[in-house]
Amino acid sequence: MFAIGFPAAGIVSLIALFVAIIQLPLLLLMLPVIIYVFSYAGTTAAIVFAIWTVIWSAADTFLKPLLMGRGVDIPMLVILLGAIGGMMMGGIIGLFIGAVLLAFAYKIFQAIVEGL
Repeated sequence: MFAIGFPAAGIVSLIALFVAIIQLPLLLLMLPVIIYVFSYAGTTAAIVFAIWTVIWSAADTFLKPLLMGRGVDIPMLVILLGAIGGMMMGGIIGLFIGAVLLAFAYKIFQAIVEGL
């Protein structure tokens, strides 16, 4: 956004950080930005910006779950629910603590069920 000359790019970037942290698709925020860029920038620059934004928004959708669950034999849904619940209960720190606690509880529950 800085490269294209978008006004208030820093504020929108900060909002994008929070949107990504609370696990919402970044394209929800970037679609109005893309439309605004088409209204003031040149056509080529706006198209390049739109393609770049859509590719990275989609990459965020696929890479985040892939990297969060890497090397863990816990279902991604458990980690995602823990992250969302932790974010709702404890803010930024809760995002990480919630995922860890729910994953830990899932493993304990799995050990109890297998032990019976």
